[in-house]
Amino acid sequence: MGTDAPRTRHHRWLRALTWLLAVVLLLVIAAAGVGWWTVQRSFPVTSGRIDAPGLISPVSVYRDDAGIPELVADNDHDLFFAQGFVHAQDRFWEMDFRRHVTAGRLSELFGASQVGTDTFVRTLGWRNVAEQEYEALDETSRAYYEAYADGVNAYLDRRSGAELSLEYAVLGLQNPGYAPEPWTPVDSIAWLKAMAWDLRSNLGDEIDRALLSAELPPEEVARLHPGFDWAGAPTILEGMPAASAPAESAAAPLPQPSSGADAASAAPADARASNAYAAALTSLRDVLDAVPALLGPEGGDIGSNSWVVSGALTESGSPLLANDPHLGPALPSIWSQMGLRCAEITDMCTFDVAGYTFSGLPGVIIGHNDRIAWGFTNLGPDVADLYLERVTDDGYELDGIQVPFNEREETIEVAGGAPVSVTVRSTGRGPIVSDISADFEAVAGAYPAASGAPDGEYALSLQWTALTPGTTAASIFAIDRAEDWDGFRQAASLFDVPSQNLVYADVDGNIGYQAPGTIPIRKQGDGTLPQPGWTSEAGWAGEVDFDDLPSLLNPERGYIVTANNAVTHDAPFLTADWDLGYRAEGIERRLLEQIDAGEPFTAADLSEIQLDTGDANAAAFLPVIAELDLSGDAARGAGLLEGWDARDDVDSAEAAYFAVFWSNLLDDMFSSLPEQTRPSGGDRWFSVVGTLLAEPEADWWNDEELGVQGRDEMLAHALDEAWSEATSRMGSDPATWRWGRLHTLELTNQSFGTSGIAPIEWLFNRGPYEVGGGSSIVNANGWDAREGYAVDWVPSMRMVVDLDDLDASTWINLTGASGHAFHPNYTDQAPLWQHGETRTWPFSLDAVRDAAQETLNLLPVEGIGPSDPVPSETPAPEPTE
Repeated sequence: MGTDAPRTRHHRWLRALTWLLAVVLLLVIAAAGVGWWTVQRSFPVTSGRIDAPGLISPVSVYRDDAGIPELVADNDHDLFFAQGFVHAQDRFWEMDFRRHVTAGRLSELFGASQVGTDTFVRTLGWRNVAEQEYEALDETSRAYYEAYADGVNAYLDRRSGAELSLEYAVLGLQNPGYAPEPWTPVDSIAWLKAMAWDLRSNLGDEIDRALLSAELPPEEVARLHPGFDWAGAPTILEGMPAASAPAESAAAPLPQPSSGADAASAAPADARASNAYAAALTSLRDVLDAVPALLGPEGGDIGSNSWVVSGALTESGSPLLANDPHLGPALPSIWSQMGLRCAEITDMCTFDVAGYTFSGLPGVIIGHNDRIAWGFTNLGPDVADLYLERVTDDGYELDGIQVPFNEREETIEVAGGAPVSVTVRSTGRGPIVSDISADFEAVAGAYPAASGAPDGEYALSLQWTALTPGTTAASIFAIDRAEDWDGFRQAASLFDVPSQNLVYADVDGNIGYQAPGTIPIRKQGDGTLPQPGWTSEAGWAGEVDFDDLPSLLNPERGYIVTANNAVTHDAPFLTADWDLGYRAEGIERRLLEQIDAGEPFTAADLSEIQLDTGDANAAAFLPVIAELDLSGDAARGAGLLEGWDARDDVDSAEAAYFAVFWSNLLDDMFSSLPEQTRPSGGDRWFSVVGTLLAEPEADWWNDEELGVQGRDEMLAHALDEAWSEATSRMGSDPATWRWGRLHTLELTNQSFGTSGIAPIEWLFNRGPYEVGGGSSIVNANGWDAREGYAVDWVPSMRMVVDLDDLDASTWINLTGASGHAFHPNYTDQAPLWQHGETRTWPFSLDAVRDAAQETLNLLPVEGIGPSDPVPSETPAPEPTE
């Protein structure tokens, strides 16, 4: 007995521990099961049959192995109804989040932290303008938007909360009372305002010049904002090289009082006042940049590549068209791939189109139909101006007369808090943005002392083309249905905001280019700095007529390249801030090499060009570095670069080291600049420093604190610093260095991905992905030298359209078709995108059906719909499991 008791107690302890572990294991399994059930319950039904009240006839939704939906319907109403239904299936949280952004209602979701953003968007009035655009739509376009909204709401009627998306389960922890409202056509149209803001051209440059003007003389401001090299860089219409170089204008000074009386009474500006004005402008730019950050991170190199090659230069004898828009990376991708197909083209069913869509918006934005293909890059015209206004409580001054403000009241509902009331004041030009926050008000408040203007109350207003109702909402459908160049140009004339470069190709062998958009004509100045608002001598006198905008059909050279570079020197003024042409030159160089070799182009060739990693900036530095007299780590660095081909490939040690060198060099050379004007490292700084390479004694190479004098010492210092930093980041053996170790892409959910709560971020974010390329490189995986080496903007998709055989076209998305975390199609295209691979793009109905892995049949409900059911011309859908 004495020996059994301890053993019995020991066995009891083991049994108790076993039971405890079993209970813990069961709880873990149960929690995992509940978690997985919560995740999966939002996954949509993608096969079988679903009753869809509101349809007229059945619609088939085919999905390939990537979950990309192809919709086939008997009439236009059902096609857009089904598009709304399917977008809601895949991406409704994204749609709901976006409409809260564009309506200035984020505080309803996330509480008081978003009141500032909501106030800004309400002040600009995106939603108000969208409402006016909806009311002005033609009857047919309005019917499409309404059908789309009905489709979204048909899906919302079936599900709620976490059944719609995992994000609603997370939101419920903070805001348990929230439920989505029905979708409306205005929710769709308002998204166009968000995209217009994201591509709003040079407003940041306008502020940057004003900041620099408080610190530097005009000639140095102009040096740091170089103009387009008309003599050496390719333009869109003329190609490479441009025909001639017009005279460049120097940067204008800060706006000054316009009348003699004002000038006589003005006090001279002092350094303290200038510093206050600069600090206020810095705060202003930070607030402006916060809004596009909600849509995807903003970067100085946001732009795009597109080009088209005529059949005379292709293997097939038909044109090829390539496009890869550059935007801030987001998860899910900003694009949603989709096909919108009529079973038969009739008067009631008029679409046969596929490409890239925006979830929340009907139609196809970029892609092709059965006769034409098109691509977009940002034209980048200057369409937004800031004005300093002399104001009182009663209004603003214009030509010596007091004019009352236009005012409206806005109420912002706040989750977990009291509503916030906002009074929006506007002048005849636009809203008073200095009412938004103390940061904006400080810009205007610091102005008198900084500029020498008389004391008084000043405000800051914004004029922007997107705040005037336009017709882009209807142009999308017109482009989708265009059949030839004339029809395409007619559709493009409706695409007013944001202004884009449109490239074109058709099955008849034509290639073309058209610049559309609302482009202001200024009474004075070039829009590069804030203007005085108290005089009618400043401001806009009208807009450029569409027929005067640049256009090109079938150029003799056989190709057209657009990469945000200047269109032509012989055209109405569009902007002073073009992309400086490094990507355009890289694309043209590749095209001309193949043309000169007599090798016809294939779709695969265009895909390969999209991945070009040639770094023109590095190529300019290499011969200079090779001639330096160096020692120590700087010599080791120069030795590593010796023989490098200046390509920023993902596995390149040289590319990694050069990037670190470039970052250190920019920081050393321009450390005296105001913080918010420091170099980001893109095309503008390629040009600035590249020009200075030929001026070895220029003051910008000198730094007393670093103890360096002249170009060679500065380069040696940066090479030395770069070796130390590269070693600390990647180890002491350069053989193990790789650009991809530094240059990584994190796919971040736009809403919860930056919550600061690690488990929530883990749910929604993916990565890192190692990539090559860089800023102002054809493979434009850009990075910001002020922030590090991580990827900040990307080719958000890549496509190549083959007009000889549309089924031979290729495409890839940044992430995947689904917006549901953990869905198989959430990020399944990301590894392909990372490695430069593409997917086949079936278009013909036979090819779509052959590629289908799942088929969902949406069925009308008798007696519920926009009209009585009509006979279907589509064969009866076969049941699927």
